Amino acid sequence: MAEKNEEFEKLKQECLQCQKCDLCKTRTNVVFGTGVDNAEVMFIGEAPGENEDLKGEPFVGRGGQLLDKMLAAVDLDRKKNIYIANTVKCRPPKNRDPLPEEQEQCIGWLRKQFAILRPKIVVCLGRIAAAKIIKPDIKITKEHGIFFEKNGVLMMAVLHPAALLRNPNNKPAAFEDFLKLQEKIKEICDHTYDEQKSE
Repeated sequence: MAEKNEEFEKLKQECLQCQKCDLCKTRTNVVFGTGVDNAEVMFIGEAPGENEDLKGEPFVGRGGQLLDKMLAAVDLDRKKNIYIANTVKCRPPKNRDPLPEEQEQCIGWLRKQFAILRPKIVVCLGRIAAAKIIKPDIKITKEHGIFFEKNGVLMMAVLHPAALLRNPNNKPAAFEDFLKLQEKIKEICDHTYDEQKSE
């Protein structure tokens, strides 16, 4: 465990110095990721927004608060048993979508995080992350909540929390996806739901 922790810390320090694309000029903080370094479930969003940029942590605004509530409903918690990161680590100006070249420059950090964690399940939050990670032509409104297998890892896209705030009618469908995720975790993960032991 300590070894993983050191690897993560080293990677984080390198990432905080990143100057690979122009987003480094406008960021307040690099948003590396948050969670436990033995997580079997990894959540991936697209890019930090204003709150995330100020705090240096993913999903801390209104969308993040909704995400935390949905996670809590299925016994998941960023402090106990999952890891959350973004495909792009710096906030695009005015929260615009990250450009393809920004994603390309930045995706290496996520790949390294993934290689250290080796999660069994990846959950993409929203269309942009899903298109980058699962498949370019994903139709999030039709294909959310469906598991895809890539190189032995199960991947699922869910509706982005910010989209749920804009369209609360979609919350029940999103919650169904989280229940499917809970079932899958019980089926294939070894210690995600043993968090009582680690407290």
